[in-house]
Amino acid sequence: MSGCGGNNNNNGGGNRSDELQPHPVKDQLPGIQFCVNSPPPWLETLVLGFQHYLLSLGVTVLIPTLLVPQMGGGDMEKARVVQTLLFVSGVSTLFQSFFGTRLPVVAIGSYAYIIPVSSIISASRYRQYTDPFERFVMTMRGIQGAMIITGCFQVLVGFLGLWRNVVRFLSPLSIVPFATFAGLGLYHVGFPMLARCVEIGLPCLILLVIFTQYIPRCMKSKHLILDGRIFDRYGVMMTIPVVWLVAQLLTSCGAYSHRPHRTQTSCRTDRAGLITNSPWIYIPYPFQWGSPTFNVGEAFVMMLASFVTLFESTGLFYVSARYGSATPIPPSVVSRGTGWMGVGVLLNGFLGCVCGVTTSAENVGLLGLTKVGSRRVIQISACFMIFFSIFGKFGAFFASIPLSIIAAVYCVLLAFVSSGGLSFLQFCNLNSFNTKFVLGFSIFLGISVPQYFREYHNGPTNWLGDVVRVIFTSHATVAAVVAMALDCMLCRESEETKRDCGLKWWEKFRLYNLDVRNDEFYGLPFRLNNFFPSL
Repeated sequence: MSGCGGNNNNNGGGNRSDELQPHPVKDQLPGIQFCVNSPPPWLETLVLGFQHYLLSLGVTVLIPTLLVPQMGGGDMEKARVVQTLLFVSGVSTLFQSFFGTRLPVVAIGSYAYIIPVSSIISASRYRQYTDPFERFVMTMRGIQGAMIITGCFQVLVGFLGLWRNVVRFLSPLSIVPFATFAGLGLYHVGFPMLARCVEIGLPCLILLVIFTQYIPRCMKSKHLILDGRIFDRYGVMMTIPVVWLVAQLLTSCGAYSHRPHRTQTSCRTDRAGLITNSPWIYIPYPFQWGSPTFNVGEAFVMMLASFVTLFESTGLFYVSARYGSATPIPPSVVSRGTGWMGVGVLLNGFLGCVCGVTTSAENVGLLGLTKVGSRRVIQISACFMIFFSIFGKFGAFFASIPLSIIAAVYCVLLAFVSSGGLSFLQFCNLNSFNTKFVLGFSIFLGISVPQYFREYHNGPTNWLGDVVRVIFTSHATVAAVVAMALDCMLCRESEETKRDCGLKWWEKFRLYNLDVRNDEFYGLPFRLNNFFPSL
């Protein structure tokens, strides 16, 4: 576990070194068992990587399940789209791990793309196709065209350093809404989805909490078999099979035979339609659905969705660095990571999928739950993604886990993401009314504004209305923009306000070369930093 401790800074912004603190601040999170560059033993690495792979299946299956039927596709088309998305997620995760931020983050499909993709699906030019498969193919080509343009946009924003110039304005105070709402903003995939099959989801949630929080406190033995750390490290792997078996027994006994369709979809283990329709071996290839088509308005809305994922990914980068016991990620590395995420979006456009990729909040939460932030674990997880996307029958078996089980796991993991964002408050002066206003106002609007646009906004259904909905229904984007604006206008007036928002403490992390530990955590392999020092 070499390299996990580092040199911790015990003096927070706004506190004199001679003042006693109840809990000294740490620029690296203590208690992490395996940090970014210290891998566990190979057997543990394989199991932990497979655990991350299981989590990635939730979003990978859910988004195509929502969108493919609207496009006219059936279970066979859905299976191919799921395999393509899983394949690109694995490749993008490897890119991110080797050349991007080099943090232990997983790239998966993003909910931010649902609105622009739904707009393309409902476009009038696709209604003329009466054959469902033909309509699916033509709609997919339109989505591909918009996604290719979006991928190019995000690649330029990241690799040209444009996003780096934005991130440099951040302070610990403005990072809190970025990171906190990366978890809280996904509340709709937590308990609301769990409650669709409460007899499966609620026991899963309770069992996971018992395994990961209570049993480790009761078992203090140092013997491997009785070591309580096994339960918090592999709690997800222990919980899912048990509840999945219960769901299979209920399905086999006919408990859901006469229940509503929505309940059967959420509870039954045989409703995914993936196992029978997935090919044994399938390798996604470019333009498998035909040549892409392009529309300026649709591409613009899709680029706005990509812009939203920049805010979400940035917050998750900072939380993953925290749970990997690394120093706060420099802005240049954030920009480099968003550029490689853009490469993933571009790959989805070429191969043909229904959404772009972003950083997975669920997998970042798993870093906090297991206290294992190793980069190698994520690389093994990416290999599992690629393997099971190619050998479709095996991957479809695991993808048939009821979504209510995955939602129960999300309730725990997204809590770790939100609390990871709140941990940056230790660098701020919470006794300052200026800090209280910026923090409280950004959090309140981050909750309130998206709720209004979800419930009451009846604007135009054209691309302009979609732009408004994409931006203002994202909790992370609204909270982050408000926090950044107020932070820049109210917290930069004097040395005192800079100390209150943590900016004075933060200055040594704003440039890559100001901290010698950055090269250890974020340096590119094969001495690529010598050729791309600004990236």
